[in-house]
Amino acid sequence: MKQSLLYTTALMVLGVAAGYSQTKTGTTVGQFLLIEPSARISAMGNAGVTATGEVQATYYNPASLGYLSGSGIQVTHSAWIADITYDYVGGVLALGDLGNLFGSVTSLNSGDIEVRTIDQPLGTGERYTVSDVAFGLGYGRRISDRFTLGLQMTYLQETIWHSSMSAVAINIGTLYQISQDGLRIGASISNWGTRATFDGRDLRVLYDQNPDLHGQNPGLPAQLHLDDFPLPILFRVGLGYPITIDEDNKLMLALDALHPSDNTESVNVGVEWLFFNTFALRGGYQNYRFTPHTDSEVGLTLGAGVQYGMDDFRLFVDYGWADQGRLQKSQRLTLGILF
Repeated sequence: MKQSLLYTTALMVLGVAAGYSQTKTGTTVGQFLLIEPSARISAMGNAGVTATGEVQATYYNPASLGYLSGSGIQVTHSAWIADITYDYVGGVLALGDLGNLFGSVTSLNSGDIEVRTIDQPLGTGERYTVSDVAFGLGYGRRISDRFTLGLQMTYLQETIWHSSMSAVAINIGTLYQISQDGLRIGASISNWGTRATFDGRDLRVLYDQNPDLHGQNPGLPAQLHLDDFPLPILFRVGLGYPITIDEDNKLMLALDALHPSDNTESVNVGVEWLFFNTFALRGGYQNYRFTPHTDSEVGLTLGAGVQYGMDDFRLFVDYGWADQGRLQKSQRLTLGILF
């Protein structure tokens, strides 16, 4: 009996250890979809599922569209890691009581990279690029004075040299305000879509079916067939709580819990201090995980912003900085207008 109990306990420990030793990182395609565009929300630890008041909040939760009372556009440029450039443009067209339409374009580009082979490790003289692009179209509407619903469809394409893959994804979100100017609860699911596989002329090769057999054709044209992979589905749920200190000082506290399909669960937290309804200071921490495997280099985030409003329009300038651990840092700059 004791020996059986000992064996059972050992198997349970080994099973738990095996679970901790495995990771789902690298099992999905379209990873550029996980790069958050908003400099404002990224400075708040990317806790954005309950964020409102800007166009790019739609990325975190399409239901935020229902809180915009006018049209607008926002543009983000990011000095991403490894000299990669990231750009995002989002625009909203207000339709009055019918809701709001949303459109976006996302672009990621590696720049020129040297082609290196085993025989020529210093380079062949050729160069290639890796580029990603996504086009989004969404719709959001206020269902009641406290509940909003949003939907977005995205077509994306990834290209590596002469080969590419494409897929279609859907984002769905809801946002509920418990009390007027009080606690908000939000939830969204992003990148739920089709599987994708690469195809292109880079996968066309010359193949020798039996290299040990002489007298046959050693250079038969062939094509490599790659497996297909899913998109990185991400489920967000979170709380947002605005606090009015006085007429000139307001705080926004935000907390998101994330459940990704290709990684472990994590939590994002952020805070924004807006004073004189013009200047904002922000800070946060993203991807705090409760399991030994983090597979993430992000952590502390900081930023600031300025907004200027008149009767007919509002201008935004926001900056976000994020610690990327061994990858150093990333920076975002967002410009926007609402009218």
